[in-house]
Amino acid sequence: MTDRPSAPEGLRLIEDLVNTRDVEDGTDALDSPEGRRPYGLAAAAVPEAKRLREALRAALLAHAGHGSAEELDALLANVTLRVRVDAAGTAAVTASGGDLRARVAQAVATASLDGTWQRLKACEADTCQWAFYDRSPAGRRRWCSMSVCGARNKMRTYRARRA
Repeated sequence: MTDRPSAPEGLRLIEDLVNTRDVEDGTDALDSPEGRRPYGLAAAAVPEAKRLREALRAALLAHAGHGSAEELDALLANVTLRVRVDAAGTAAVTASGGDLRARVAQAVATASLDGTWQRLKACEADTCQWAFYDRSPAGRRRWCSMSVCGARNKMRTYRARRA
């Protein structure tokens, strides 16, 4: 888990959804009514939401050089997106429908257009995989927290070399 600031507003939905499952302690917020409330999910929608969440996690791992976004592509393939232009000429991408999948598709499309999508990543530590927004200048962070996950990985590497 990171102590860094969260993702920009447009990506916060995705970051928060991915982080509903804590890999390290094995908890899943989507299993409780309180954890489902921010996403407007009924209990019956949880399996699909979990599938979407794990596809997002895989895509965020792909941003860090691991995994694949193929499952996310398949899940978002049938979502209809539209470009809306207001009277002042400002354009915005909107999704038809208000379900979680449509809101995620809209967030991904908008973040892709403004260049922030690739910076939303998942920690590459197998015991963590927490979603975080990479604010580093080069955009090459690998762990949610250098002081926790990064330090653990570096210590494992050091010990392996010494052995």
